[in-house]
Order: sequence, then structure tokens, then C-alpha cells
Amino acid sequence: MKASHVLILDLNAERRESLVSTLRTDGHVTVPCSEPVDAARALEVPGLELAVLALDVPGLDQTLLRQAIAPTTPALPEPLEHVERRHIARTLAYTHGNKRRAAHLLGLARSTLLAKVRKYGLGDSNGSGD
Repeated sequence: MKASHVLILDLNAERRESLVSTLRTDGHVTVPCSEPVDAARALEVPGLELAVLALDVPGLDQTLLRQAIAPTTPALPEPLEHVERRHIARTLAYTHGNKRRAAHLLGLARSTLLAKVRKYGLGDSNGSGD
């Protein structure tokens, strides 16, 4: 099974940590949050693939959440650079920062990937992580 980056929002610390422990044991990267504000910030980070939310969290606007998950009108297409940045970030997360492997998976020359990493601010610019 492919490892995923998972956001977990739950006020119940015991339940949250139990889920974090289970997911990490399975090789997933977790982002545990106890506050909706922290979860909202985490959702902006490239590479996040899944979210587990306790719907009884105070301050969690379920109407806005529903609209974000299933908007009633189609979203405008994203600029290609945004899509490319997110895809490169996810690939680097998948390869645990190994740029040589990420370049291979993306079908890019390593030098091209390094230039894009610098352009999008996705990591160090000295080419380490190979």
C-alpha cells in the first residue's frame, strides 16, 4: 500500500493519538491537529492527500466544509504552475526527498527537477537528498 499524507482533526487527544499511531505504523505521514485553525493551515500544505475530521469539533463550519469537499459549481481551472508544484511536492514526499528518484518518476532530467524545486521553493537548492 502506498503511504499517504493524512490530516487528523479531533479534540479527543486519546482518539487522535490512537489514529496517528495506527496510521504511522502503516507507514503513513500524519498531521495531527486539535484545532480547526491548525487544520485549515495544514490543508494549504502541498502533498496532503487525506483528511480525517471529527465533525463534532467546535468551530468547524460543516457548511463550508461540505462546499469545499463537493462544490455546487465547478472550480475554475488552476494555473498549470500550481498543479505542477503540487505534483512535484507529492512526488518528493513519496520519494522521501530523493530527487534522483523523483526526477525518474516524473520523467524529468535531474537538473530540470532541481530547477523546478528552486523555482517553487520546495526544498534546499544544493541538490542534496539523492
